[in-house]
Amino acid sequence: MLGLNRYSLKFAIPIKGTQMISRRNIRVNVMQTLYAIDNINNEMGQPERLKLLRNKINDSQNLLAYLLYFVTEIARFAETDAHQKASKHLPTAQDLNINTKIAGNELVWKTIENKYFSQVVKNEKFEHLLNQDLLKKMYNKLVLSDEYADYIELQSREKKSEKKILEYILNQLLLPNEDFIQHIEELFINWDDDGELMQTLVLNYFNKPNNFNFISILSDEKRKFSEDLLETVIEKNEFVMELIKPKLKNWDADRIASLDLIILQMGVCEFLFFETIPTKVTINEYIDIAKAYSTVQSGQFVNGLLDNIHKELTAENKIVKKNHKQN
Repeated sequence: MLGLNRYSLKFAIPIKGTQMISRRNIRVNVMQTLYAIDNINNEMGQPERLKLLRNKINDSQNLLAYLLYFVTEIARFAETDAHQKASKHLPTAQDLNINTKIAGNELVWKTIENKYFSQVVKNEKFEHLLNQDLLKKMYNKLVLSDEYADYIELQSREKKSEKKILEYILNQLLLPNEDFIQHIEELFINWDDDGELMQTLVLNYFNKPNNFNFISILSDEKRKFSEDLLETVIEKNEFVMELIKPKLKNWDADRIASLDLIILQMGVCEFLFFETIPTKVTINEYIDIAKAYSTVQSGQFVNGLLDNIHKELTAENKIVKKNHKQN
């Protein structure tokens, strides 16, 4: 869906803070969890449902960590390259003078020494997931670039240049590369859903690496939102469907995608049971999600029904919202 390797990437805009998974990403995870539950006839208790949701969020965390791991391994490969060439039977003068500055990149070592990062790398066995041939290929491309030449020419270690070369590796070498994208897609089925966001989060980390927690990139407030949304949609299913069904008379019921119904249920639940989320935000978010994840007609379908239900509930004074800015 993202096609990050098929067009020139725009630089992602860093997000403030360290807990950065967006509400849209949370909504997608909840939607996918509800869809999975629906496909097994709702035969899941609450513990199993929440575990399924948490696993999806963990997948996002692991993808973030692996992207960063691959970048750091490219930088560290400079030492491997220097050792291999110096160990040749008849090394040339060039073989004996491989520049290894990038292997000591301060941001790389700050990442490696991050206890949360090292914990994820160990727990998820990233070392065994790494494609060594691809790693070497990406390193060799880096070494031939003008950006790398500029980087090693600097005698000092400026924070700006340390960060800039890692951004170049991510944005210009890895993400536009077909082989790298294929490698990521084979390891992480959530790449299509999370790829763009994870690119943004890695860049955000490069800007503010201190105290970044790779095993908990979801704030307590957002984690609660995700679990509350999941459970509310399930618990209020019959009540919410009674609001939705009368609005389906102008639509062919047999052609309504089950995913669209899940999206509608989520939207109506946010109208009624999530007091700090503005209704306009809810409607716009679910229209976008429907367009991205369901059928061609889904955006129009979700837009029409949510708008209709919203007007009806508002007229009946059933929607109560708090000032989310003050809360």
